[in-house]
Parts: sequence; C-alpha cells; structure tokens
Amino acid sequence: MNRERPHVPLAIVAAMNEEEGIGPTIAELWQYVKNIEVLVVDGNSRDNTVRIAEDMGANVIFQEGKGKGDAIAQAIRHINLHGIEPSYVALTDADYTYPAKFMLRMIDILNEKPSVGMVCGNRFNSHFHLEAMHDMFYAGNRFLAFAHNLMNGVALRDPLTGLRVLRWEIIRDWVPKSTGFDIEVELNHQVERKKYDIVEIPIAYRARMGEKKLKMRHGATILKRILLEARN
Repeated sequence: MNRERPHVPLAIVAAMNEEEGIGPTIAELWQYVKNIEVLVVDGNSRDNTVRIAEDMGANVIFQEGKGKGDAIAQAIRHINLHGIEPSYVALTDADYTYPAKFMLRMIDILNEKPSVGMVCGNRFNSHFHLEAMHDMFYAGNRFLAFAHNLMNGVALRDPLTGLRVLRWEIIRDWVPKSTGFDIEVELNHQVERKKYDIVEIPIAYRARMGEKKLKMRHGATILKRILLEARN
C-alpha cells in the first residue's frame, strides 16, 4: 500500500460472502477515484469473495471477530500497524449498492472545507427509488433516523448510510465499541466529538447484488447504540 499521498483516500470494504458484488464494487472504485487504495476486510467468506478481491489487486485481510463494526475496527488497527497515512478514509459496502462516482464530490468538499470532517451520501433524495430498498427496511431506516436526530442532536437525513469519506485523523486513535451495523451511529458521534462538521450530499442507491446481510433484528442493536450515544 502507498503511504502519505495527499488527498488520495483508502477505501475500507467489509465483506462476507459477497462474490456477486465485490468485483463490480472494486472496479468502480478504481474507475472513478484515481489511485485509491482498497482494503477488503473479509469476514470468513465461504464463497469466492477473497479470490475475486485478490485477483483484482485489492489488499485483503481476514477478520478475527464478527460484524461490520468489528471489521472496520480491525481495518483501523491494520492501517496503524503498517504505518499507512491516508489523507482520507472512504467507507463503502461490498454489495455494489453505493455508486463510487459520488466519492469525487465528497473528496472535493473535504479538500475545500477544513471544518468538515466527514461527507456522507444521502440516499433519501429525489433520486431514491423504493424498489432499491424493501419497504420494511425503508420504514425501519426512517424511524431510526428520526430517533437518531431526536436523541443525539446530530441532524442527518441519512445517518445510517454506508457511503462516507472522512479525515483519517478522526479515526486514527478511535476504538469503536460497536461490533455490528450500529457502527455508523457511533461514527457520527466520533466526528462530532472531534469538533468537525458533517456534510451530506444526495447520491443514487442501487439494489444490492447477492444476499442481504442486514436483518430487521439488527434495528434493535442500532436503536440501542443511539440510546447509548445519547448519554455521552
């Protein structure tokens, strides 16, 4: 991996059994974001996820624990351990739902505005099509977004989005408590605690490739994290 290259992000992609989406996800990252480093954290996939990622030239590490939050925490440890110093870190999913082209505008905002620590992709805009997200997940997402904004005071239209670009310095020393899909909630507060602003931009959102990992039961874990962060 390259080190200390100004304004070039490192993308963290947590993956488990994503052989359908991991290839197109990596290809699109490299298509739109010049010289981006791609770090895939594999959660012990039983399919061809690892082979595809490695064949495409991504750096792959194997997750020791379980869950998306745990994967991101391991990625942070790996980056620190190897002395890598990216300017920005991008987070995206391995299922090809988030178009990489929107990262260009996110990086531009970070370059132009030093007060902004993280730029998030807002899925719920005029471009959103409900068929890209099951109606039950849509309703649950909207409820959790309402709870997040009401209880935590971090006003975001789409606080649970999986597409973000943020400054590496914000998470360099961060040790997440979240191990699962509640990681986005905790990350929002990490940026706030570091006294940075968060900006949202409208993005497109596609139907996922492969089996969906997020289940309705994970909503309870996310809500619990919202409540816990509200106390801090």
